[in-house]
Amino acid sequence: MKGAAAAMVAGDERYCEAEDRELTVRKTTLFSPGDGLEAYDHRTGELAFRVETYGRGGVCGGAAAAGDLALLGAAGEPVLTVRRRRPSLHHRWDGFLGDGGGASQKPLFSARRSSILGGAGSGVLVDLLAPAAEFRVEGSFPRRCCRVVVAGADDDEDDVVVAEVRRKVDEGAHVLLGRDVFVLWLRAGFDAAFAMGIVLVLDRITGDELDGVLSDDLLEATSPVSVV
Repeated sequence: MKGAAAAMVAGDERYCEAEDRELTVRKTTLFSPGDGLEAYDHRTGELAFRVETYGRGGVCGGAAAAGDLALLGAAGEPVLTVRRRRPSLHHRWDGFLGDGGGASQKPLFSARRSSILGGAGSGVLVDLLAPAAEFRVEGSFPRRCCRVVVAGADDDEDDVVVAEVRRKVDEGAHVLLGRDVFVLWLRAGFDAAFAMGIVLVLDRITGDELDGVLSDDLLEATSPVSVV
């Protein structure tokens, strides 16, 4: 199961690449979690995705509801819509293909806190509904140091990391940038749009609240590019 989920086309194979990929994600506004994100391909520097928050009757075909997060492609086309489910003790969010406006449309994935107690250190679980797969998020998104791991397989199998968020390094000055700019690393074959959807949920669920010193307990990077 883990091998199949590591090469996962969740929505559209256009967003899956044969090689490992990195996106540089930049917050375009710091006033509210999730409001204004842009993701650029690390190799080409071209815009890959952008994120906006829409009220009812927004530009996503008029189907976006108040508070929805819209993941748009480079040309502005709606790729995913992320919507909070209410009520939900686990702070559950659902992701829909396109503008998510169909009355009978079922979510592509659902994400929630692993504990109703919350807190910046609490885990997040992600269920991909079609095709069925389970993922867990390890680490701390507010620290920009977390990874998405395939879950639900036999205990004797090694964990497979399919995506990772880490701090962005200025390649010229060799210094870490602020948390408003970070790297999203993707394993070959994993759906970049789905990974961005997970990032949106993490931004909403955990926000930017830090627990402790920023440099504590950093995970070892999974991607082949060094972070120092």
